[in-house]
Amino acid sequence: MPARPANLLFILSDEHNPKAMGCAGHPFVTTPNLDALAARGARFTAASTPSPICVPARAALATGQPLHRMGRFFDNADPYEGSVRSWHHALRDAGRSVVSIGKLHFRGLPGDDHGFSHEQLAMHVVDGKGDLLALIRDDGMPKRKGASKMAAMAGPGESDYTRYDRDIAAAAQVWLREEASKQQQPWCLFVSLVTPHFPLTAPPEHYYRYLDIPLPKLHAPEQRPRHPFLEDYAAIMAYGDHVKDEPTLRRMLAGYYGLVSFMDEQVGKILRCLEDCGLGGSTHVLYSSDHGDSVGTRGLWGKSTMYEESVGIPMILAGPGVAAGKVVGTPASLTDVFATVVDAVGVAEPPPSGSTSLFALAEGAEPDRTCLSEYHATGSREAAFMLREGRYKYVRYVTYPPQLFDLREDPEELRDLAGDPMHAALLARLEARLRERLDPEAVDRMVKARQARLVEENGGREAVLARGDLPYSPPPGVRANWS
Repeated sequence: MPARPANLLFILSDEHNPKAMGCAGHPFVTTPNLDALAARGARFTAASTPSPICVPARAALATGQPLHRMGRFFDNADPYEGSVRSWHHALRDAGRSVVSIGKLHFRGLPGDDHGFSHEQLAMHVVDGKGDLLALIRDDGMPKRKGASKMAAMAGPGESDYTRYDRDIAAAAQVWLREEASKQQQPWCLFVSLVTPHFPLTAPPEHYYRYLDIPLPKLHAPEQRPRHPFLEDYAAIMAYGDHVKDEPTLRRMLAGYYGLVSFMDEQVGKILRCLEDCGLGGSTHVLYSSDHGDSVGTRGLWGKSTMYEESVGIPMILAGPGVAAGKVVGTPASLTDVFATVVDAVGVAEPPPSGSTSLFALAEGAEPDRTCLSEYHATGSREAAFMLREGRYKYVRYVTYPPQLFDLREDPEELRDLAGDPMHAALLARLEARLRERLDPEAVDRMVKARQARLVEENGGREAVLARGDLPYSPPPGVRANWS
């Protein structure tokens, strides 16, 4: 538990592969500011997202609840609108200042109350509807067009996203210098960056340092694992149609890792300002991301799978009462942020069931806990569920074969143990633990029924298809780039 209630600076990035940090042992990525934060705090090495895609992950982050429990927010066309109580509501109702700067990816329509005292530079889904194509998950799923833009836009320079992140970091510094001192009680500042999310256009000073790096594991077609869920996803996202040669692959790698270092640079600006304002000793700092990115491993880019590159997230907690240089292997989740925030600032509101303060986890609480992730969105014909328990990861599909990985012995997830008779008892035990939390078949039916209703509410299948493809959400003031 924190030594005493204190301020909380919560910095969230977008699509940060948990392995892409110096402090995580990455062989070449440069993240000096996140490394320094980890050195003075606790780093959670088994943290995962509640769903490896933006809108669902952010809804679960806000509410501290898994998607199946809420019965909504399953995909990028079903955004959070404030109807389920969030930690933002809890802090504001307790009289605390809780300010957001940057990407929220909520519905964002007039009258929506997300719970913040104030929102600055807020990015929400387009038109309050988001990515309607995500609702179509049957045999007629349309092939998505984002991969072509991802490949074409990879290179050195500036994009709407890098410019947006510079503005977010600047606004955070202004708030710390001009508003933090006015607060009479502990406050929470939520700074939500958009990098290293695609477009993979990185400032030259970061891009060029990563042009000559090792190629990702299992990137060649003949090396990729064969699993029907992955084959569904690869067919719809069509990365193989546009990432066909090594020069393109290297441009994309340099773009992604360049954006990681660029994002770290923005984090550093904010953290230095915190110290310059004399707030370091009275402020906890939490860093995480909404989900990861495959970054070319197994021929995949983006998120949406249950491999660690995608479902895993970086998570670092530092500040008063947090032991320096601690490494925590207990499974953690973005749903734990609810309990962590109210704990940090001293608001007496019980968190939702299953949300545990990271302060407590850092001190050894719940060593045998499990964490859940679920996926019901673009490129999937059926639901995927991930249960993390200690060293093991169990991935359960509805009809497709399950997967099982021993992350201690096989951290790169190269050996699927699900078909090994020696692990049959373990597989059965993890299946039972998953079913204590949910019924996979029933959840899949519930989700698809809701998605079918949303298709009809938006004019039917043909209207959804005609609306077009939106590879990424535009920042405030930028027009959507439909395909």
